[in-house]
Amino acid sequence: LEEAAFQLQQIFRIDISIALNILGTESMRAGHCRVAFTCFKLAADRGYSKAQFNVGLCYEHGRGTEKDLEKAGFYYCQAASSRHPMAQYRYARYLLQHGPGSPWDRHHKAVALLEQAAGAGITEAQAYLGVFYMRGLQPQEKRGLKYLLQAANSGDAQSRFHVGVCYEQGLGVQRDLAEALRHYRQSAAMGNRQARDRLQA
Repeated sequence: LEEAAFQLQQIFRIDISIALNILGTESMRAGHCRVAFTCFKLAADRGYSKAQFNVGLCYEHGRGTEKDLEKAGFYYCQAASSRHPMAQYRYARYLLQHGPGSPWDRHHKAVALLEQAAGAGITEAQAYLGVFYMRGLQPQEKRGLKYLLQAANSGDAQSRFHVGVCYEQGLGVQRDLAEALRHYRQSAAMGNRQARDRLQA
């Protein structure tokens, strides 16, 4: 693998970590998960954030290695510290569900990471924050609606449905049934079953 990566490096004149990550991605596409994991791990251990994220995915889903959420969290954390937006989202989810430390510290750090990922345009983080702020112990409905709208405008059908709920129930916005219907129709057109059921109701 090191030799193959070196040859790629010579051809493209790119850093060996990038070459290893490319090899890993191509190996994963070809179904060679163990080879892919090895490539990702070599690049990750050289500090390449995209490979660290990929190693986290491998550990989280058991691709090319044993499933290990603690190791997944470790690699997501490394990539997140280099401002990898999707890793910030994944590590935030890990912190909220499995992370070490006090619940307050985990919660505070996770929200900060989600905010960064959402700001970088990660639709999943926007959708998660939208629901999080709507349903939290101290709901912040306007803030939640802002993130739901961002995710909806990025094409997330479930968030579009939630925006409809906000307009129907007056959560973070003035109640407007016509606007609720518009969002439900858009969500239903994207295949959301809840929106279709709501329209029928």
